[in-house]
Amino acid sequence: MDNSAHRKLVDLPQSDTMPFIFVGHGNPMNAILDNEFSREWARVGAALARPSAILCISAHWLTPGSTQVTAMDLPKTIHDFGGFPQDLFDMQYPAPGAPDYAQKTIELIRKAEVIEDYRWGIDHGTWSVLVKMFPDADIPVYQLSMDYSREPQYHYDLATELAELRNHGVLIIGSGNLVHNLGMLGSGGTSPDWALEFDELMKDHIDSGNHKGVIDFLKLGPVAKLAHPTHEHFLPLLYSLGLRTDRDELTYFNDSFDFGSISMRSVLAVPVS
Repeated sequence: MDNSAHRKLVDLPQSDTMPFIFVGHGNPMNAILDNEFSREWARVGAALARPSAILCISAHWLTPGSTQVTAMDLPKTIHDFGGFPQDLFDMQYPAPGAPDYAQKTIELIRKAEVIEDYRWGIDHGTWSVLVKMFPDADIPVYQLSMDYSREPQYHYDLATELAELRNHGVLIIGSGNLVHNLGMLGSGGTSPDWALEFDELMKDHIDSGNHKGVIDFLKLGPVAKLAHPTHEHFLPLLYSLGLRTDRDELTYFNDSFDFGSISMRSVLAVPVS
C-alpha cells in the first residue's frame, strides 16, 4: 500500500548497522527483581553500542485491523497487569519518545498503512526489560503495534521493511516469549515435554536459517497450541527474524524456562564483517 501522499520524509543520520534482539520478557516482576534474567538484560545492554533510538515490538500492544506507531514526545509508562506488588506499579521508565524515528518507520513500511498513535506509551513488555538494559532511560523509545488479525507470514514480511532502521542507529527489540502458556505454570520449575520440544525445535529452525519453519509454527498442531494458546507472545520473534541478514551472528541468552511453561530464550544478532 503506497501512502506516500501523506508521509513526512525524514532524513535520519546514518550509522553502523545496529544489532537486533528478541527478548523473552516473562514475569513483569523481573523489572524489580535481581535474578538471572534481569542480570543478563543488564549485561547485554552494557555490551551494546549506544542506540540513537529503540523500537520495540511488544506482545502487549495488539491492534487488530491496523498497525500503529507511538509518535509522542513523552510516552507514559503503562502498568498493563494486575495482582502485583505496589513497588511494580510505582516503577516508571521516563524515556523520551522518538517522533522523527516514528515518521521514518511510517515512511519505510509499504505493506500497511501505519497510523500515528499518541495514546499508548511504553508497556511492560518494553519497559520491564529496558529498565535493566538501559537504566538511565535517556534513549528515545517508541513502539510498533501488531495487527493480530493477520497471519504470521504478514508479520515477518512487514519486519523486513524495518531493516533500514538498523542503519540509522535504531536498536529493534521484539519482546515476547518463545513458549508462553500461563495456564500451565508450575511452581516446581520442571518444564513439560511439549514446552521443551517446541523451544528446541524453534531454536533448530533459527540456527539453520529455516525461517519458514518458524513462520509456519501453527502447522505443528497440538504442541504449538500448548506452547501458545494464543500466539501474541510468539509474533515478536517473527519481527526479529525478518531483520536478519547473512552478516548477522546469532547468540542466545537467558536460554532457560521460568515457571516451567515460559521460555525465556532470547536472541541477540550482531552484524559481523
